[in-house]
Amino acid sequence: MSRRDADLWECPRCGRGFANRNQSHACGTWTLDRHFDGRPTHVRALYERFLALVERSGPVRVLPEKTRIAFQVRMSFAQLTVRRHWVLGHLVLARRVEDARFHKVESFSPRNHAHHFRLDEAEDVDRLAPFVAEAYAVGCQAHLGRAETADSAPSQVR
Repeated sequence: MSRRDADLWECPRCGRGFANRNQSHACGTWTLDRHFDGRPTHVRALYERFLALVERSGPVRVLPEKTRIAFQVRMSFAQLTVRRHWVLGHLVLARRVEDARFHKVESFSPRNHAHHFRLDEAEDVDRLAPFVAEAYAVGCQAHLGRAETADSAPSQVR
């Protein structure tokens, strides 16, 4: 167990780690493949391209959940929801960004803003590149004065 993992609260029912004790969530064990069953191959390709973009910032834990796929370092900073022919998702940024790439922005606190997007083609993923490293830093909680190091980053779960 890395130093980072030891610092997380672990749900006693499902074993998932969270930055906050007793974090609200839906316990369950889900597979990544379940999200892509019956979907066209280009939908899986959108996910793979998004994952590659995220991994440029550093190691990430991929958490398949019942209705979404979350991306976590200390906290979840991005998510994808697979639809029949496209992918919906959001990035959590420490600032509010009004940009055409995002069709909706939800503010949860002064330093946590979910920026919602839709992915239909590879270029849609590429257009998110300027914001992914910033969201990854939020996942590390760098915006709160915490810093992750390469030796304390999570192992990837698929």
